[in-house]
Amino acid sequence: MRLNQVTVPVSDVERSIHFYEKLGLKLIVKALPHYARFVCPDGEATFSLHQAEVLPAGEGIWVYFETGGLDNIVQKLQDLGIFFDELPEDKPWLWREARLRDPDNNCIILYYAGENRLDPPWKIKT
Repeated sequence: MRLNQVTVPVSDVERSIHFYEKLGLKLIVKALPHYARFVCPDGEATFSLHQAEVLPAGEGIWVYFETGGLDNIVQKLQDLGIFFDELPEDKPWLWREARLRDPDNNCIILYYAGENRLDPPWKIKT
């Protein structure tokens, strides 16, 4: 089994398309006003948006996008006017992360984990 796509609820699909294109996702389906789908720049995974009448309460959805050159990408996004809640920082779980919010307050984490993504020191031994 492999993950194909993640779909996130948003209040305004068109507004969110502009945000996710700035992050570097490539729009492949635009079915306004209800749906849009992107392909991630690396690999074959897709990411989609669907219009929701009611958005999740609390902390909302968290989506992680892994990328090399994290610090440079964050700087480029800041230059495009994207605001970050947390700038790149080394985390105790051995990932380097930066955090921001999409227009509907979903948490987007840009990160780099390298070998620690699938093989951290605390990995369960099988």
